[in-house]
Parts: sequence; C-alpha cells; structure tokens
Amino acid sequence: MKALVIGAGIGGLSAAVALQKAGIACQVFEAVKEIKPVGAAISIWPNGVKCMNHLGMGEMMETYGGPMRFMAYKDYRNGETMTQFSLAPLVERVGGRPCPVSRAELQREMLNHWGRDRVQFGKRVNEVEEHADGVTAWFSDGTCAHGDFLIAADGSHSALRPYVLGYTPERRYAGYVNWNGLVKIDEAIAPAEQWTTFVGEGKRVSLMPISDGRFYFFFDVPLPAGLAEDRSTLRDDLTRYFSGWAPPVQRLIAALDPQTTNRIEIHDIEPFDTLVRGKVALLGDAGHSTTPDIGQGGCAAMEDAVVLGNLFREQSDIENVLRQYEALRCDRVRDLVLKARKRCDITHGKDMALTQAWYQELKEETGERIINGLCDTIQGGPLG
Repeated sequence: MKALVIGAGIGGLSAAVALQKAGIACQVFEAVKEIKPVGAAISIWPNGVKCMNHLGMGEMMETYGGPMRFMAYKDYRNGETMTQFSLAPLVERVGGRPCPVSRAELQREMLNHWGRDRVQFGKRVNEVEEHADGVTAWFSDGTCAHGDFLIAADGSHSALRPYVLGYTPERRYAGYVNWNGLVKIDEAIAPAEQWTTFVGEGKRVSLMPISDGRFYFFFDVPLPAGLAEDRSTLRDDLTRYFSGWAPPVQRLIAALDPQTTNRIEIHDIEPFDTLVRGKVALLGDAGHSTTPDIGQGGCAAMEDAVVLGNLFREQSDIENVLRQYEALRCDRVRDLVLKARKRCDITHGKDMALTQAWYQELKEETGERIINGLCDTIQGGPLG
C-alpha cells in the first residue's frame, strides 16, 4: 500500500512517520523549494509530546523543548504579578511536560528523522483525481504521482480542501495582529523558566523559554486587517501600541531584531464536519485551521497522525479507515478551534467587559482553575 502525503510541515511529516510505522510506503511532496517555518516557535503541550513519543520522535522534545516550569500573568502598566504558579501539578496529572520549541529546529529535526532526501520539494499540487485503483495528484510542474490514498497536510491555505469539502471556505480574520520572534533570555524582562504574559487594554505580551537560553516572544494587538506595516516600521509600531506599558515590555521591544520578527494577521476557519472524501483526507491546518490562542494547532496535527496510523495498523480497508479517522477527529478538532476562538475573543477585548472580568479573575487565580482547563484540553487527546 502506498500513500501520497501533500505537505512536509509538522502535520505531513507526522502523518508520514505514523503511516510508515503502520507498514505503508509514503511519498511526501512539498510545494515550496525550501521550507521556512511560519512563526518563530510553537507550544507543544503534553498531548503533542505524547504523540511525538508514540511516533518515535520524543527525543526532539526533550532536546529542544524549553524548561517551562512556571506560569505568570502580570499587569501591563506596573508589571506587578497578578498570578504566578508552578506547572508541576499539570505535569504530574497528565504525565508529561509542556515543550515550547523553535519551529525551525522542530522542522529541521522532523525532516532529518524522515529523511530530507525523501521529500520532493517544489511540488505544488494543482489537482487530485480518484479512480478505481487509487488516487493521482497532478503538480504545477506537469508531473503527477499515483498512490492508494492521499493525505492533504498542505496547511491553512490548503489547495486540496475545496476538493474534499466541495466548496472553498473563507478564512476568518480573528481581529488581531501577532508579532513573534526569539531573543536571548534576560531576567530583567522575565524569569528564565516561566511563561510570562503581560495583559491589559485587550493586548498581551508573552514570553516562553525555549532551548539554548532563548525566549520565544509574541505581542498581540487588536487591529484592522491590511495595515501597511512592515519590518522597517516594526519597532516604532510596537513602541506606539505598547506606550505606557511596564519597563520589561519596553526592554523587550528594544532587544528584539526587526529583521527576524514576524508580523502575522491571525485567522481561523469555521469548523466543518468533513475531513474525508473517498480516498483523500485532510490533516492538520488543512482540516482545522485555528488561532494560536490555546497553543494546540501543532498538537492537533500530531494527534491526527497518531489516530490515522493506529487505524491503519488495525485494518487495511482504506475508505473504511478514513471514515473512522473522520469520525474520531471531527468533534475533537471542532472543540479545539472553538475553544481557541473563545479564548481569543476574551483575551483581545472583543467585549471589553468580559476582558476586564478576566483580568479581575487573574488577580484571584491560584493556578488551579487554569491547570484544570489545560488538563481538560490535553487529556481529550487520543493518548489521554
């Protein structure tokens, strides 16, 4: 049996590894000639770490996952701590630690694990055609590939999603812009082993430790889409948006490198009930494009791959396996997309009365409620 996997990002490579473990040969195709990860880093929560362990790639998490042992929220003006707590109870309850990791490092290590020379780059899919003995994918360079089934892991701008759904869903602007990048850890900005978030005015500034003594940072600002801002104005833009914020925030703005800081308008897509058509299945962002507000986008793609691989280990009827995959994943990924959307709206001041109520709750937070919410999300995954 042979699978075509479209996309060599986190989802596509996870799927290829999972299918190979189930005894299925895979060809992996990637549209770009060279993968440049979108975003500086990614949160891999314990459900994702368990998936990576299951797929034989857990060592990457241990090596490159940052030492995030505490969590804290701080007031935007004076930098005073609203709440601070250890993540040890979370680790104990779910049986694993969260691993914030550089996207570039994770992508590199996953490519190396699969075999960079086994990925066909510069292969942008134009069309897919099903027939009695399998699936054919046609590429923009005029070539084609044939397999028994196809996994579309080609991201939030998926070219194959319309084929599966029968229509082209619109991406929904979530209402805020995110700037993200990496800086050296500076304890005058935030503690080295803590996820620290400054909140106020419907905005946030967040820092997570990753490997090699670096912080992954991001700034969120509710803004209209389409503003003419770029790297040349980046530091001035952030200085303006975060005027009056606490000294650590100003120190971070001064420390970042505009040339390596990304600016992204955040979108998601309304969840849909279809992930499969015949012998073609959507996986990862192609099937459930989400905002990053609960840090589950990459984890959900890993979960998809684990479920798919486990089903193929149990049986070989392709269309039956893909229907089961859809049945097992639809509710889970819908829940993650809508949870992230709800968190996004509260965090970013869509209704400022709700956002102000959340700020007040943070001042009374012991950590228990937040950890309960994290556990609920994590333990909803296929590996518990």
